[in-house]
Amino acid sequence: MTIIIDYGVGNIFNVLNAFSKAGIQAKLSANPDEILGATHIVLPGVGAFEDAMKALTESGLSEVLNQARKKQIPILGICLGMQLLYEMSLENGAFKGLGYLQGTVKSLSPDLVSTIPHMGWNELVHTNISPFKQVEGYVYFVHSFIAPEDDHVVYAYVDYEGCKIPAIVGCDNIYGMQFHPEKSSSVGADLIQAFFKLTSQGDQK
Repeated sequence: MTIIIDYGVGNIFNVLNAFSKAGIQAKLSANPDEILGATHIVLPGVGAFEDAMKALTESGLSEVLNQARKKQIPILGICLGMQLLYEMSLENGAFKGLGYLQGTVKSLSPDLVSTIPHMGWNELVHTNISPFKQVEGYVYFVHSFIAPEDDHVVYAYVDYEGCKIPAIVGCDNIYGMQFHPEKSSSVGADLIQAFFKLTSQGDQK
């Protein structure tokens, strides 16, 4: 069973519906036993980094995620959920993240792009290390902050007004998608399925 973390941040019902449409049996939960017994964990999120980390910490779910990571349960962060996987964010200050991926999430610079937030459809460009190369096409973004460009973890990026924005990242059992797969039509569904095939050889229990 896949558990989508329910911590009061994010459009979790849209994410749940997207996983169901992709043929993945999923459940919303904040129960530590259910989370640690999951085959896969999804960390969604929209809004402010500080608020999301506060919600995870005060609920004890950040520690549950730490335990899940040690158990090698595949964890997928979506949109803000992906940013939370990093060590730190500079959104409205400097705030610590979960620290599963190295680096700091920073704001899109008006010196580089004319339109912030980055909102709309962009085409994925896979890197040489990407395990998702079989899925090509456009995905939907809504964000103002971006993950660091790290060749060791960036699986795919998009070109936004000449700025390279990490779109899919991963390291060990940790994965992240900056875009919204639940809003990315058939390409989003294909990426969800690809994540499960990659991490469980198609096991969708």
